[in-house]
Amino acid sequence: MIQHRAFQVEPWVLRETELDLERLAQTESLFALSNGHIGLRGNLDEGEPSGLPGTYLAGFYEVRPLPYAEPGYGNPEAGQTVINVTNGKILRLLVEDEPFDVRYGALRRHERVLDLRAGVLRRTLEWVSPTGRSVRVASTRLVSFVQRAMAAILYEVEVLEGKAPVVVQSELVANEALPATEDDPRAAAALSSPLRSELSGSRDTRFVMAHSTRASGLTMAAAMDHVIDGPPGTAASGEMFDDVGRLLVTADLVPGTPLRLVKFVAYGWSSQRSPPAIVDQVAAALAEAQHTGWDGLLAEQRAYLDDFWDRADVEIDGDAELQQALRFGLFHTLQAGARAEGRAIAAKGLTGPGYAGHAFWDTETFVLPILTYTVPHAARDALWWRHMTLDLAQQRATLLGLNGAAFPWRTIRGQECSGYWPAGIAAFHINADVADAVARYQAATEDTAFEQAAGLQLLVETARLWRSLGHHDAEGRFRIDGITGPDEYSAIADNNVYTNLMAQRNLLAAADAVQRDPDRAAELSVDAEESAGWRDAADAMLIPYDDARGVHPQAEAFTQHQVWDFDSTGPEQYPLLLHFPYFDLYRKQVVKQADLVLALHLRGDAFSAEEKARDFDYYEGLTVRDSSLSACTQAVVAAEVGHLELAYDYFGEAALIDLDDIEHNTRDGVHIASLAGTWIAAVAGFGGMRDHDGELSLAPRLPEVITRLTFRLGFRGRRLLVEVEPRRATYSLLEGAPLELKHHGKSITVGTGKSTARQIPRARARETPSQPPGRAPARRRPQRPTRST
Repeated sequence: MIQHRAFQVEPWVLRETELDLERLAQTESLFALSNGHIGLRGNLDEGEPSGLPGTYLAGFYEVRPLPYAEPGYGNPEAGQTVINVTNGKILRLLVEDEPFDVRYGALRRHERVLDLRAGVLRRTLEWVSPTGRSVRVASTRLVSFVQRAMAAILYEVEVLEGKAPVVVQSELVANEALPATEDDPRAAAALSSPLRSELSGSRDTRFVMAHSTRASGLTMAAAMDHVIDGPPGTAASGEMFDDVGRLLVTADLVPGTPLRLVKFVAYGWSSQRSPPAIVDQVAAALAEAQHTGWDGLLAEQRAYLDDFWDRADVEIDGDAELQQALRFGLFHTLQAGARAEGRAIAAKGLTGPGYAGHAFWDTETFVLPILTYTVPHAARDALWWRHMTLDLAQQRATLLGLNGAAFPWRTIRGQECSGYWPAGIAAFHINADVADAVARYQAATEDTAFEQAAGLQLLVETARLWRSLGHHDAEGRFRIDGITGPDEYSAIADNNVYTNLMAQRNLLAAADAVQRDPDRAAELSVDAEESAGWRDAADAMLIPYDDARGVHPQAEAFTQHQVWDFDSTGPEQYPLLLHFPYFDLYRKQVVKQADLVLALHLRGDAFSAEEKARDFDYYEGLTVRDSSLSACTQAVVAAEVGHLELAYDYFGEAALIDLDDIEHNTRDGVHIASLAGTWIAAVAGFGGMRDHDGELSLAPRLPEVITRLTFRLGFRGRRLLVEVEPRRATYSLLEGAPLELKHHGKSITVGTGKSTARQIPRARARETPSQPPGRAPARRRPQRPTRST
């Protein structure tokens, strides 16, 4: 995508200089705007043509049936799917009764710009109608980070020659027709026209409508109001239906006298409140936004993002394309979680309907680390959502005959929605991933109020799950059998190393937490015997090791399986899951995504340096990266063990996953975890940042082409600036009390307002490992900026 001639490489914007209708769906995802509550795909203002229309509200879904060839105990009976809610983006234009449509007439100029500092999508174009009338159109769209319920659009039309009558139609539209995405007719029927009208009304330039879902019992409202500035004689009228509200603005334009319209759009939803109450909510949001005004909304947005970039920006010298991609990834990660506030952060954020709008373990493992160190309130809110669904996780554990809580593999509201039992039931590692995110957040923020209210209970209930799921064998070792780890080409294995190590951390974190707060532990009925049992299980955790090969098997006996026949697998047969049965994948040594290698990163404290190097080399030869979740982790561990140029290649793959449409599914929404993983690759990879047991350590090293890396971290009330050059790292404390950390294993103290520099030791030279044929990452070829902004 970014290689297309229409795209420019610039540090702070994503600019498209011509419209390619063949790539419209992909660019709608790239240009999507969101604040974590509202999501607007980057559809054209006029609504048509479109690749995939989309307006989403976090947590707003419909229930659909899950088909099974035969029933099975514990299988969920219903799924949840994000739905396209009322579209408030539409602004249609007619010039002399000729509708503006980029497919007709002549499009002389068309540019779209996603401004990462201003937080807006700008569009400018010049069009000649089929009747020969030339017009210039400019629009600016935003979804407010400050006013959570609000989106707004500035729309301007100017004729370039002569006098012409124009009409602008501003619309609210529910139940838009969408491309078919469901093969199962029962699911398709459930999602067809999913919104049922509850009430609608209009007055002057304000329109409101409320709708409910048929099965999930959710109610939403959308409202729009306008400020119109046009030449004398400009008039407005409206019409209202159950599913359409339309304002028509008419004006006679001459060159130099534009028609300017500001459209304010408010959204709200609830599972409890009545339609009139939700209408009142969006009416209040509209009133606040109109009081702020368009210029005020822009100023608020810029101030919010100035603060974000001051805390989160990562600067790279030497590769302009990756600099742009890094900031693009940071921006979309922020959009996914900034104002989610009690809702899940989905794998696609609110940029598209991919994965049915579900949240997975991706959130805790890839998204929350960046939020914890840059926007900690958003990380806390995401963990609060897990706590809000704890009762459902406890019910799920009980259904499975276990204690504690079993969080779902994929969900929107909190119920398990996976119809594939090896993942839905057996992928228990998600519970340790949740606990790991809780422990990381707590260590980085020292938020005792959160720990008492939610964090400790999350640790306790997940620890109880592990204690009941595993058992001590005859030799006293604690085993966790018959589970599925992160690698989706393996399933129902014994003692997956990643799962066991993360469960071990979970058990110890829970035991430490109840020791810190015995009163709260007593409220949760945790006694000394139970917490001692957690420590016993953690101490006895079985971590398999293959002495013959000198590596850790991904799970017990994994290295004894037959190696996949990579030489006979053609490039057209990837991803393997679309061309081979799971039965064959499960019994071979082939890895879809980093699993054991992810353990090397997140539980690096459990491995020696030599073990990491041998393990990484071994699994490089087996990993095919049929998942977007792999490249960033491989970048991190490659950098740690000394393969800096390989890490750089993986870094590029993670960063460009959507800008280059590497997985060929960006049309369904961007890959939030991979975009967040770009930050992980930079900060944990080349910055060498680790946070094992709450201790901050860094071991930075750069690949040859990158001459400087700078990043910022928030840690325990401090703000740390890290600047890495090829031979030296400089640590500066921008805010807070002196901070102790480790640089390449040696303790240093960084004083307030001071800088501390240390030399970077050279990496040990190692032979670069090979990947399966055709599965090596593309070699990076750094690009210079095509323009500066």
